[in-house]
Amino acid sequence: MRDEYDFSEVKRAKDVPHLAKLQAEAKDKIMITLMLDNEVFDKLHSRAEAEGIEYQTLINRMLREEFAVH
Repeated sequence: MRDEYDFSEVKRAKDVPHLAKLQAEAKDKIMITLMLDNEVFDKLHSRAEAEGIEYQTLINRMLREEFAVH
C-alpha cells in the first residue's frame, strides 16, 4: 500500500453516466440492512430471478403493495 495516492484526475460520480443514473434512481431511497431467514431469501431470490428483477426490487414492490404506498 502506498503512503499517498493521487486523486487529482478522479471524476465525481455525477460526471460518470452510469453512476449518475444509479444516483438518480436511488434519490428517494434509503439503504438498510435486513436479516432474512435463508428459506425466505431463497424464495424471494428465485421469484425475482424468474421475473427478471433484483430481489431488492421485489421486496420493495411487495412492501409497497402491503402498505398501499403508491
